[in-house]
Amino acid sequence: MKKTLLAVAALCAMTSGAAFAQQSAAEGPLMVRVRAVHLDSANKDSTPLALSINNKFIPELDVSYFFTPNIAAELILTYPQKQTIRSAGADIGSLKHLPPTLLAQYHFTNFGGFKPYVGAGINYTRFSGVRFNSAVQGALGPSIDKNSWGGALQVGVDIPLAKNLYLNFDVKKVYISTDVHSFGAKVGTFKVDPVLAGVGLGWRF
Repeated sequence: MKKTLLAVAALCAMTSGAAFAQQSAAEGPLMVRVRAVHLDSANKDSTPLALSINNKFIPELDVSYFFTPNIAAELILTYPQKQTIRSAGADIGSLKHLPPTLLAQYHFTNFGGFKPYVGAGINYTRFSGVRFNSAVQGALGPSIDKNSWGGALQVGVDIPLAKNLYLNFDVKKVYISTDVHSFGAKVGTFKVDPVLAGVGLGWRF
């Protein structure tokens, strides 16, 4: 009995390994996606300024590496995005932010051709090019912290279109915030905390 169980276990291991090897040979462990993403900011502000930034569409590039058919890591990239800073709805300046995000993912493989996944990880955002209108700058001397670290959550699905080509739908919640200062004194925290909903194409190789 023990020998039989060992033989079955060995056969299962060899079969799963062969299956992944065949998948890897057909598709490879790398997947590159390009997406059009809508950034919808939560705009939560604890300062007296009622700060917000505009929502917008941004391009996104991500690279995933599959360690197994189910487990992958994804690095999400874009270029610095310029957005308008508003106070109570009035434009008072602008900033740029660069928000690379690294996620660990679990991909479900028991839905036929559809491959849904979930992910969780960490985001780093660098704020740059912060500019306030001269009147606001003179009256309040506002400034913000340039670095933000926060969590990120993700859900999405890859839908096969052709060999190694997938249609992708993806939604992320990213936690981004910065402390706001007036003449050097902290006056509150502005939380961007956007939801990013995207659609794009993925290539597995």
